[in-house]
Amino acid sequence: MKAQGISEERLELLKGVSGAFRPGVLTALMGVSGAGKTTLMDVLAGRKTGGYVEGTIKISGYPKKQETFARISGYCEQTDIHSPHVTVYESLVFSAWLRLPPEVNSETRMMFIEEVMELVELSSLRDALVGLPGVNGLSTEQRKRLTIAVELVANPSIIFMDEPTSGLDARAAAIVMRTVRNTVDTGRTVVCTIHQPSIDIFDAFDELLLLKRGGEEIYVGPLGRHSCHLIKYFEEINGIPKIKDGYNPATWMLEVTSGAQEEAIGVNFTNIYKNSELYRRNKALVKELSNPAPGSKGLYFQTRYSQSLLTQCIACLWKQYWSYWRNPPYTAVRFLFTTFIALMFGTIFWDLGSKRTRRQDVFNSMGSMYAAVLFIGFQNAASVQPVVAVERTVFYRERAAGMYSALPYAFGQVVIELPYILVQTVIYGIIVYAMIGFEWTSHKFFWYLFFMYFTFLYFTFYGMMTVAVTPDHNIAGIISSAFFALWNLFSGFIIPRTKIPVWWRWYYWVCPISWSLYGLIASQYGDVQDKFGSGETVQHFVRNYFDFREEFVGVVAIVVVGICVLFGFIFAFSIKAFNFQKR
Repeated sequence: MKAQGISEERLELLKGVSGAFRPGVLTALMGVSGAGKTTLMDVLAGRKTGGYVEGTIKISGYPKKQETFARISGYCEQTDIHSPHVTVYESLVFSAWLRLPPEVNSETRMMFIEEVMELVELSSLRDALVGLPGVNGLSTEQRKRLTIAVELVANPSIIFMDEPTSGLDARAAAIVMRTVRNTVDTGRTVVCTIHQPSIDIFDAFDELLLLKRGGEEIYVGPLGRHSCHLIKYFEEINGIPKIKDGYNPATWMLEVTSGAQEEAIGVNFTNIYKNSELYRRNKALVKELSNPAPGSKGLYFQTRYSQSLLTQCIACLWKQYWSYWRNPPYTAVRFLFTTFIALMFGTIFWDLGSKRTRRQDVFNSMGSMYAAVLFIGFQNAASVQPVVAVERTVFYRERAAGMYSALPYAFGQVVIELPYILVQTVIYGIIVYAMIGFEWTSHKFFWYLFFMYFTFLYFTFYGMMTVAVTPDHNIAGIISSAFFALWNLFSGFIIPRTKIPVWWRWYYWVCPISWSLYGLIASQYGDVQDKFGSGETVQHFVRNYFDFREEFVGVVAIVVVGICVLFGFIFAFSIKAFNFQKR
């Protein structure tokens, strides 16, 4: 744009837009593509993540504060983003649980959810899984109604809807608009951006805010019955052709106010509006509504979120529980993969654990542990990434709606993995321990399961962490693979620590796999007094060759747990600090 001779440092998307939205009035935000409809809505709803906003927004005459505003408003985004593995009813329960104030008891909450389901005609779909758009679950129109319902159960006073009818056929659009009209009739303030509506849909609106390209207003006012006020306003402008009988007023209006039409008849619609009686009436209305009513108070909430941190954590864990339980392609496949790998390793390394006559026997035994850590660890990290990536987009929407902070979300995502990985470790541990023939003492079996559990856990958390610090799971996959290659090299199996050059030894100590292998080998062989043919004991060999000491196992255990906590913490921090959603 600089090359085209534009000298400004900033591009102005909205120019001096002013108006008022009132309860019980359904307002349409319209304009040609690129006029700034969604930009205006994002600004009003406080969803913009970039750019500069100047001017004032008032609620009942008081300056708008985003934290309190999020509590009394709803925003139905154009993209219907929901957790795919929960039902319609559970989605509504979750939203109502976190967004209605604590003084609303559970009976009232459930009653309210049922009423909202009736209002948006979702009662017949209460137990349907939401699914992924275009893959499975709800249809586009049903998802749209769910998006509206999820906002309605928060009982907001103001609702913004970004193109609620986009991508829908005539029948589906009519159902959604009926839902919207029902919502307005309950006394709420509803604003919709809308793109080329049909006559019936356009008739449902009470008022119109029309923008032209460049973000300037050209009509703000009532539509009237069959858009009579709108038609009268534009037909009075010289050079504007009269509307044909039966023609869609919305289409006609966009045609006659296009940039080409402006040039053809030599007028500026912005100036015409600024000099009209309608503009003066709007100015007076805005001035009147900008002053608080006598005796009223500004919005105030003692806390930023409706519910306490504990309730947020419980609710997020509850949703993750159902999301994981109903996602067999992730959870069940992981168990099947683990069982298959366990049986495969069990047969490959059959009875190696009981052989201790040569150095090679210890290497073979260590190889079985190393292979397990790599195979299952990498699989865990890779398979969790798409799951977290999908849930993160839902998190962005729910956090913006003021449902919960980043910590409860991260808590739910981390804690739900613990039982699943425990089952995975038990499946793997029992099969492999028995088939490879390690020493059957409770002490050694416990350490084997302990190190395997926390190893699988930190790999899973590592996968989650890489998604949290990158824009999507494809980039996360590339980054994590690069580190896996390094971890593999410095694990202490290919090159033992004693043989690594001094200047690279620091990386051995920061490599998580090296700690896992240290714990596994030292706990299994660190105290074994059996002798090789050369007369050297197993304990002595493990100390000399690998520098693994049995008395150090407790410290190693603490470090492995610490690695899990570190990766979990970085995941939580990254989710809080980074926002890859650009608006």
